[in-house]
Amino acid sequence: MFERCEYLTRIKGVQTRMAAHGLGALLLTQEADIRYLTGYLTRFWESPTRPWFLVLPAKGLPIAVIPSIGAALMAQTVVEDIRTWSAPNYSDDGVSLLTSTLRDVAGSDPIGTPFGIESHLRMPLGDWMRLSGDVTISTDHGVMRAARMVKSPAEVDAIRAACQIAGGAFALLPEIARARTPLSSVFRGFQMLCLEEGADWVPYLAGGAGADGYDDVISPASDAPLEVGDILMLDTGVIKDGYFSDFDRNFAVGKPSDAATRAYENLMIAMQAGEGALRAGNTASDVFYAMDKICTGGAGGQSAGRLGHGLGLQLTEGLSFTADDHTVLEEGMVITLEPGVSVSGGAGLIVHEDDYVVTATGWERLSPKPPEQMVRLDG
Repeated sequence: MFERCEYLTRIKGVQTRMAAHGLGALLLTQEADIRYLTGYLTRFWESPTRPWFLVLPAKGLPIAVIPSIGAALMAQTVVEDIRTWSAPNYSDDGVSLLTSTLRDVAGSDPIGTPFGIESHLRMPLGDWMRLSGDVTISTDHGVMRAARMVKSPAEVDAIRAACQIAGGAFALLPEIARARTPLSSVFRGFQMLCLEEGADWVPYLAGGAGADGYDDVISPASDAPLEVGDILMLDTGVIKDGYFSDFDRNFAVGKPSDAATRAYENLMIAMQAGEGALRAGNTASDVFYAMDKICTGGAGGQSAGRLGHGLGLQLTEGLSFTADDHTVLEEGMVITLEPGVSVSGGAGLIVHEDDYVVTATGWERLSPKPPEQMVRLDG
């Protein structure tokens, strides 16, 4: 957790946004939203059995309505009012307690909850229907999304630390990956490197490998061995102090082909184009078009759907670099640039990703600077 003043500032900022929309309370059920306002960090969210609720009044501190098993940890946060029940309770799993809390806090004022993209309801649908029958809950008007998109200096520092950890692991990759190494062994070894470098845990690792590129970057690793001429890509999201890194690196097994070399060079040019458009006042679509002009000649993107996204408490959050996202960039936003280019005569694409924070004068790279040429693994 950060200092108490960090969370008090966040709470006040969200309440200011609430007041602009006349909201009497917010109901939050997602881990990232609850952690944003409280610092409540636990791996217990992996269990889907118990719901967790946070109610933010128009003024004052949040109120936790949670299973009793989480009370001791929640008491270590800024939350002072913790209302619990013994869960799981098959007849009333916190619904009546939550209902009374919302009525106490909001009175006749509107209650909001996140409705937009990347939001989800982390409670049983049947319980939501019961709750909705007793209190009226509508959209939060994007209050939480807007608040979380602009990071504080403490948040940026946490993301920077996560990036440095992942960067340290990437630097050591040639020690565990070479021709004839099974891809599954590379994945396991890389996760161990991340932990040894200081990651709290490694919730995300994906990638691909193939002759002159790859066409699948989300599948689990197979036992297929790396071959000379392959391009290996690893894309990782490590956690440090509750915040993600999210960037990738490409490696050539042996000497890369001329086609793969040219593709990587074009990829670096696309990254530079994105960096050139990455400044406060521009829109997400401005950055997309700058990269897409290099990647596809302005054809309008690729099958991945976007060329980067926001980053923070979640691996992907906030804006997307697409033609249709007109979010205005602000100082403090942390984003990834993620263009991809085709390899002429190869199996598919080469994709590159790096992490940045938007600053008053442009941007700062949070992930280590990528090599101008692909690092070679022993053939």
